[in-house]
Amino acid sequence: MEFSFARRDIVRLLKQPSRSICGITDQTEDQFDNLEKHTQWGIDVLEKYIKFVKERAEIELSYAKQLRNLSKKYQPKKNSKEEEEYRYTSTKAFLATLNEINDYAGQHEVISENMTSLITGELTRYVQELKQERKSHFHDGRKAQQHIETCWKQLEASKRRFERDCKEADRAQQYFEKMDADINVTKADVEKARQQAQLRHQMAEDSKAEYSSTLQKFNSEQHDHYYTHIPNIFQKIQEMEERRIVRIGESMKTFAEVDRQVIPIIGKCLDEITKAAESVDHKSDSQMVIEAFKSGFEPPGDIDFEDFTQPMKRTISESSLSNSRGDGKSEPKFGSKSKGKLWPFIKKNKLSLKLGAGPEDFSNLPPEQRRKKLQQKVDELNRDIQKEMDQRDALTKMKDVYIKNPQMGDAASVDHRLAELGQNIEKLRLEVQKFEGWLAEVEGRLPPRNEQARRQSGLYEAQNTSAVNSCAQDRESSPDGSYTEEQSQETEMKVPATDFDDEFDDEEPLPTIGTCKALYTFEGQNEGTISVAEGEMLYVIEEDKGDGWTRIRRNEDEEGYVPTSYVEVYLDKNAKGAMTYI
Repeated sequence: MEFSFARRDIVRLLKQPSRSICGITDQTEDQFDNLEKHTQWGIDVLEKYIKFVKERAEIELSYAKQLRNLSKKYQPKKNSKEEEEYRYTSTKAFLATLNEINDYAGQHEVISENMTSLITGELTRYVQELKQERKSHFHDGRKAQQHIETCWKQLEASKRRFERDCKEADRAQQYFEKMDADINVTKADVEKARQQAQLRHQMAEDSKAEYSSTLQKFNSEQHDHYYTHIPNIFQKIQEMEERRIVRIGESMKTFAEVDRQVIPIIGKCLDEITKAAESVDHKSDSQMVIEAFKSGFEPPGDIDFEDFTQPMKRTISESSLSNSRGDGKSEPKFGSKSKGKLWPFIKKNKLSLKLGAGPEDFSNLPPEQRRKKLQQKVDELNRDIQKEMDQRDALTKMKDVYIKNPQMGDAASVDHRLAELGQNIEKLRLEVQKFEGWLAEVEGRLPPRNEQARRQSGLYEAQNTSAVNSCAQDRESSPDGSYTEEQSQETEMKVPATDFDDEFDDEEPLPTIGTCKALYTFEGQNEGTISVAEGEMLYVIEEDKGDGWTRIRRNEDEEGYVPTSYVEVYLDKNAKGAMTYI
């Protein structure tokens, strides 16, 4: 916007003598009013733009906050089932997407921060400076206007005084001439009139000189006002306005640059989301599901044809779910039962639910699931051992420091804790050895326990097998060979205790083959085990067969299995079949 037209207008107005100075002054005053309104409008535009950028920054910040909350909402919870589900490639890709959305939100926070600091803050300070500068320029303009108006008033007063003195001098001259021509007037009156005329002429000359001086001064001031002061003020206002226009243009450019700076990072976030999506592998996810849920059971074989034309003679496939048996009623023997495996789609025996938690060796699980559980337990125990060993090493180093520098602490104060750690490590190692033995048995690296040991230490499995066999027998004995839920439930609840009693009553007591001393206290909570106290002496009736368990006897009514690592065995090679109880 150009304001230099004011100088040309002033020069043109000064060259028109028909116009009064008041008209020029009023016109200049109008120009100041116009410029004042325009510059105020420019400041209003700048403040409106500042408000716009501020609201945009608030929107970016709110958007970033909502994105972060969204990402946090769908993040898997720690130590929960959801966290386990994120091992699949599809869920991993989703988790990567959530993380990238979080970074994406961070870029919008950067946009908000940069807009606030580089645009809103800078323009707010500039507006304050602009208002002060504008106020100063218009103050100088008003002051210049007042000065020229004061000079004009002084000139007008000097002019009127000169005009009045001239008129009075003319009247005094005319009166003197009239008195001098009148013969009836005395010489004294004529002299007095002459002196009065001379005085008035002198006053008129003085007024003329003063008016001339005031006029020259005014003309000089007026020239400076319209050719120097006012043009300079207008030029400063013009420069101020141009700077405002340039500044708002630069701010708009910065507005775009702030967005452009984060585009590469946002693009990288989107690229990572695309990369995560491309990493989804349906084959891998399917294989993981298979590995997680496969049981290891072999599918059942074909069921043989049952010929009902021959009276009371049925053949039952050995591959069916029921146990093999002879014709008629064959009493199932606990020691001769084969542990049939349940096909995973057959309803599980409810007896297992009534017995509470599964056995320690996870023998109630399918083979593959049992192997995984045992491996997890071994890994967990190894981590605990490593943790205890790290603590022991740290305490050992501390003890060495105390020995070298007794003033730092008492070396004997850590001995008790070191002993505890040693015991904990030894117990954990024994536990690892026990679970590794079971794991080796599952993987086929060691022969399974003998049936007699399983019968004593795994009553849970025996009861399970009995219930299953009973279910099969009941189904066979029904008229139509059908199997009902009611029959299953009744069979599950009716575990024949007489079979177990008869089995144990028929067995001869095993002879002692040595003695043992309990190294640690063992709480026998599972069926087939026996509790022992540390230091207790007991009789050994069956040594460890490679499964980690030793069968011992306290008296003729108390016998069972204890972990081999918990006792110190003294075998007696000359032991006889009979023994004397304590």
